[in-house]
Amino acid sequence: MANAIKEQEREELHKAIWNIANDLRGSVDGWDFKQYVLGIMFYRYISENITNYINADERAAGNDGFDYAELSDEQAEEARTDMVKTKGFFILPSQLFCNVRKAAKNNDNLNETLEKVFKAIEGSAQGTESEDDFKGLFDDIDVNSNKLGATVGKRNEKLVKLLDGIGDMKLGNYQDNTIDAFGDAYEFLMGMYASNAGKSGGEYYTPQEVSELLTRLTIVGKTEVNKVYDPACGSGSLLLKFAKVLGKDKVRQGFFGQEINLTTYNLCRINMFLHDIDFDKFNIANEDTLISPQHWDDEPFEAIVSNPPYSIKWAGDSNPLLINDTRFAPAGILAPKSYADLAFIMHSLSWLATNGTAAIVCFPGIFYRGGAEQKIRKYLIDNNFIDCIIQLPSNLFFGTSISTCIMVLKKSKTTNDVLFIDASAECVKVTNNNKLTDANIENILRYFTERKDVDYTAKVVDNSAIGTENDYNLSVSTYVQKEDTREKIDIDELNKQIDEIVAREEVLRNEIKKIIGEIKL
Repeated sequence: MANAIKEQEREELHKAIWNIANDLRGSVDGWDFKQYVLGIMFYRYISENITNYINADERAAGNDGFDYAELSDEQAEEARTDMVKTKGFFILPSQLFCNVRKAAKNNDNLNETLEKVFKAIEGSAQGTESEDDFKGLFDDIDVNSNKLGATVGKRNEKLVKLLDGIGDMKLGNYQDNTIDAFGDAYEFLMGMYASNAGKSGGEYYTPQEVSELLTRLTIVGKTEVNKVYDPACGSGSLLLKFAKVLGKDKVRQGFFGQEINLTTYNLCRINMFLHDIDFDKFNIANEDTLISPQHWDDEPFEAIVSNPPYSIKWAGDSNPLLINDTRFAPAGILAPKSYADLAFIMHSLSWLATNGTAAIVCFPGIFYRGGAEQKIRKYLIDNNFIDCIIQLPSNLFFGTSISTCIMVLKKSKTTNDVLFIDASAECVKVTNNNKLTDANIENILRYFTERKDVDYTAKVVDNSAIGTENDYNLSVSTYVQKEDTREKIDIDELNKQIDEIVAREEVLRNEIKKIIGEIKL
């Protein structure tokens, strides 16, 4: 019953988001519009978050009728220092989502009001520990953009609709399910826009089922981890899977990630807050991971998950400093300038804890191409760092139909071999895409944990055989034979049938000749 209610709530929430999108579809391009919806949703979330926190505190002290939203700004100022220290930010009552929304219809300067509120929220963290987590968070919500309307009046009309649409979302009782609901709304929006936006959306979004598989591969046999890390974290969905699968308190020292795209970096920080991860429990950086990694002081990491961009260009050997970088130097060669994939692998391996596991989505080309990539594969195999290669189904990701793979890395293996799993059939078709079901994920995890040969599905191969017999080729198809589903033909039986047909033909021919002879007579 509880599940049915939850599903109904989720459906209503998705419907509300869809309606907001439809309402404003004509004025703002879908992919840009996502920033507005998520930004205002975030604004509502932190307004309710701080209000509920202060209200709970006051009511616990016996002040039953207290409501922070009804306080004057002057009275509220007393709480600023304590709130910034505890929550990482501060919002005055007049700046709360509910109060700005209430006055929005009659506010001719709504765009200016929102701009001031956003600057005040970011400013409240300035000079404090949480400054980096809040700085520039609202940069992508341009309330003066012509995309919202040609005039201030038209822009404000759209902003009122946005505030009302997001304010009307039924997010239930805060203590029970608001966090889940905000996070779910975020994920629905990301999925919705990624599927509509093709590659521009897909590069920032890993489907939830793939995130779940990657997470569970890294925590086999564990109930908690020290720290999790994603070197190309996008909107943070992979990192946050750990909060869902293990519980956020079971990631003891927090969530770490780096993202090169500024807009997506902002989305990732918003996503952390929407999933109720406190500012001191996450560290997301905005830089090029391969050239300028930002977490030297935080590595190593016990769990690393990633879906790095496929075959992007990077500096490679045109930057003379990189070959001496401690992350890349051990292989003795750099990933090619046209394919940075194995640079991400080497970076992740370098920052992996000795008791840790990394699960990384890979483009299939890196498993069989020659040159520098073959030499890096040789380094990985000869040093026994590769634990498993999993062939995934095609069409799992938005914007690409490529059959990707997962590489699982470990530094403390007990055997000198690699497990190859062909999971290309582990999926169901949903519209134009394939999807991993819970049963598919369980099947893959079972092959992974049992680590034994299964006809047409799994094969354990000695490292020496990978090197000497297969030139360090790591393609799953090299080791796992596909089942031959063609009809089996018994040649002897076929020859016998042909002989019978030929004999019958001979008899018929003779009979026909006989009949023709009689007719002539």
